[in-house]
Amino acid sequence: MVDFRKAAARNGPAKRPGRARPLSQPESPGGTLVIICAPNVLTPEELGVIRNELQAAPFVDGASTAGWSAREVKKNLQVDIDTESQARLRDIVRSAFLRNGMLQASVLPSAMTQVMFNRYDVGMQYGRHVDAPVMGGLGSAVRTDVAITVFLSDPKSYTGGDLVVDTNGVEYGFKLDAGSAIAYPANSLHHVTPVTQGTRHAAIIWVQSQIRDSAKRELLWDLDNAKRQIFGREGKSATFDVISKSHANLLRMWADV
Repeated sequence: MVDFRKAAARNGPAKRPGRARPLSQPESPGGTLVIICAPNVLTPEELGVIRNELQAAPFVDGASTAGWSAREVKKNLQVDIDTESQARLRDIVRSAFLRNGMLQASVLPSAMTQVMFNRYDVGMQYGRHVDAPVMGGLGSAVRTDVAITVFLSDPKSYTGGDLVVDTNGVEYGFKLDAGSAIAYPANSLHHVTPVTQGTRHAAIIWVQSQIRDSAKRELLWDLDNAKRQIFGREGKSATFDVISKSHANLLRMWADV
């Protein structure tokens, strides 16, 4: 477990996420599911280092870390967690996550798992599943409120391999630029479609948020964006002060720290 409430720093104003594309019509009504797409989480230099390391990294069967039911549908590879190269790559992705303003403001992290690197070759996929609610052992357990995928491969270099997230019966597919990341509630059903050409690499993190309720996280995210927009237009005005106070006091009321 990595506790970074003191280490995390925002890198400028957070931006609103892009919209996902729906893959099917809704089957039932329901609330919203907050999905954040953050561009350029990794620099081109960091991306180059990771790609080079992955070329020679030892991969093992990804099903070895899946739960008993997810193991039936997890068909991918992942870097052996005990290798020296894995440790170097984890540090790069962890640092990139900590400095990204959009992810810090929207996720409000309090702890995270170690970074995992996976690979999908032709024919590989990860069937429909929900992530384990708690990961890690005694003294290092992390409640998995938010899952984050950092895309490492150029989307034009492989076919298939979309990350598909189900929200209230509507499926949204994602295939982001290399170096970009998506954050979505880990309690949602999701899957990775079969890769039919090329190879898909990604880094995965699970995060415990200071706010375990995703609806409350959405309200705080909206207020954070609103106060930044007001500050950009008016500076530290009376309206900014009221919105800022409401954001701070809701966070104080709801934070699980």
